[in-house]
Amino acid sequence: MEVTYLGHYGTDLTVVNAARVSFGKRTQDFRPGKDDRLLAFLARHKHELPFAHPHVSFHFKAPIFVARQLAKHQVGFVWSEISRRYVKDDPELYWPRKWRKAAPDVKQGSSDEEFTDPFGSASRALTTARALVWDYKRLVIDGMCPEQARMILPQNMYTEWHWTGSLLGWSRVWNLRVKPDAQAETREVVEMIGPTMGALFPYSWKSLTT
Repeated sequence: MEVTYLGHYGTDLTVVNAARVSFGKRTQDFRPGKDDRLLAFLARHKHELPFAHPHVSFHFKAPIFVARQLAKHQVGFVWSEISRRYVKDDPELYWPRKWRKAAPDVKQGSSDEEFTDPFGSASRALTTARALVWDYKRLVIDGMCPEQARMILPQNMYTEWHWTGSLLGWSRVWNLRVKPDAQAETREVVEMIGPTMGALFPYSWKSLTT
C-alpha cells in the first residue's frame, strides 16, 4: 500500500489568520509561543472552522476493501479514483502478511492472534482470486466491455485514487482510523499521512491529533 503527497494549500498561519479575521486582525508571520497556544485553544474547545481552510492532496494505492472503508469520509473531501471502465491493465492483488483471528468480544474487528488456516482455505482463496484476474483479462481480450468484465474482480484488488481534503478533515480521518480498534490494514495506510501532515502543519496537526 502506498500514499504519495501531491500538494497543499495553507500553513499554520492560515489557520491563525482564519481565526483572527473575526476581529479584523491579521498576522504576517507565525509566532511560536503565542500562535501555537491559539491553535491549541481552538482545537481543545472545538472551534474547528479555521482548520478547514488549508487543504492537502494525496495519491493512495490500497486494496478495494480498504478504499471503501475510507470513502465513508465525505465531508470536506473530494475523491477521484481510477476507473476500470477505461483502464485495462493487469489487476494487482493485495495479500496479507498474516491472517488474524476474529476478536471474541466485538462484532467486528480482529485480535492480534494469528489465524493458522488449518484447512488451507486462504491458500485456495488466493488461487481463486488469481483465477478471477486471469478470467477478467481473458474476457477483455475476447471483446467483453471492461465495465462489465470488472465485476468479477475480487475485493483484494488494488485501486488508486487522488484524495483532497481539509486539514480538519484529515485530522478526523486520522483520529478515527489510527485507533487500536480500527482495521489493521486501514490503520496502516492512514498512518502514512502522519509525517507529511506533521511537517506541513506542525502546530495545528499536534493540536488536532493529541
